[in-house]
Amino acid sequence: MLVTMFVRVTLSCLMVVVLSWGLSGCGDHSDTSEPSETGLASQAAQAAQIAEVAPPPVFQQLRPSLDSYQPQVTILTPEANQVLEDTTVSVQVQLQDLPTFKDAELEMGPHLHVILDDQPYRAVYEPDQPIVFEDLSPGTHTLRVFASRPWHESFKNEGAYDQRTFHLFTETHKNTPDPSKPLLTYSRPKGSYGAEPIMLDFYLANAPLRLVAQENPDNNIIDWQIRVTVNGQSFLLNDWLPVYLEGFRQGTNWVQLEFLDEEGNLVENAFNNTVRLITYESGGQDSLSKLVRGELSAEAARGIVDASYSAQPTPQVEEQRSRGAEEKDAQTRGPGDAGTEETSPSQDVESSAPTEAKPTDEPRGEKRLTPEKPTTLPEIIEESPSPEPKEEDSQDKSSQSDQSESSELVPNSATPSEAGESGEVGKQKPSAEAPGNYSSLRVPEVHLD
Repeated sequence: MLVTMFVRVTLSCLMVVVLSWGLSGCGDHSDTSEPSETGLASQAAQAAQIAEVAPPPVFQQLRPSLDSYQPQVTILTPEANQVLEDTTVSVQVQLQDLPTFKDAELEMGPHLHVILDDQPYRAVYEPDQPIVFEDLSPGTHTLRVFASRPWHESFKNEGAYDQRTFHLFTETHKNTPDPSKPLLTYSRPKGSYGAEPIMLDFYLANAPLRLVAQENPDNNIIDWQIRVTVNGQSFLLNDWLPVYLEGFRQGTNWVQLEFLDEEGNLVENAFNNTVRLITYESGGQDSLSKLVRGELSAEAARGIVDASYSAQPTPQVEEQRSRGAEEKDAQTRGPGDAGTEETSPSQDVESSAPTEAKPTDEPRGEKRLTPEKPTTLPEIIEESPSPEPKEEDSQDKSSQSDQSESSELVPNSATPSEAGESGEVGKQKPSAEAPGNYSSLRVPEVHLD
């Protein structure tokens, strides 16, 4: 009996020890799981970085230039439900009320987005030319075409969109949208980006007006909403408008668009659930990235919305600059330089610095515009003809002339009286206070110091 009791007490002690050890182990396991929860919270915080922001100001400034257009898009070929015996298809499109072009410098302009089945769109800037698709698989295919602004925002007016279903060799059920149901067309984002925010845009066909759907809850009109998912973070859109987002991670990102009914259920139709991969690398130097960052102004980018716009100086401005330069050269030479030979001192001074008479972008300083010591123009003295000097006298005067030439190469080195005595009339440059001063000319500045 005592042995039995001893065994029971021993077993009880062992059970207590085992339970204590187990509870201690559970506590340790609970402690080690906390970093994992912290990691999940960190991942959730990282995914929550996607946020909607205002559109770039330059797009808002350029947009009114295209608001007057109501583009009308029509697919001419292939015909509806046409069966073609080829894997190459040539598409003809008619576009009205929208000029399409690509700016030569920025490589942007109004264009068409042409989408085959669920592939990313092809930008078309010459819609009057055939659009060729090669190596297509047999079966049913659907084309969707709509007009787009230079920054790839779709025109959403009536008639700006058209779609066409055709078949290669035979008809299949793939890529066949139901015309009685709403259809979602994914447009942007697409490809690579070098700046944020990134625009998200889509096109809707057969979707009812939300106000009509919400007017009477008992009607059969289905209200809609668009679910957007970026890198696992989802949000809903209730308006058919472009959205600008920021918070994308460097490298590869994925974006999904789904067409839902008013209860949050997916509306089954071809292309109503589309996923795209895009790449984001900050610091891009393409035109779109520079516009988004604000490095290009609306005036600098006006050529992407107006094919006739040019920021180059007009011929009238160039003519005025040329005329002003000629007038300044005449004032610099003075009245006594007319009819002098090319070897005259005044022309030697001008030829020593030929670039000073050309326009310059350097900032003007006071020292260039105003001489250090203002002087007045010397009085013009008419000299009577003198008899022809002898040979010895001409040599002496030649040496004096050389000295006079060297003194004229240094401006303001001779006083007005000396200039008058030497007989060199009009060789001294005018001061800022004299008529025709430099500050009143729209011509290149001339160094006076």
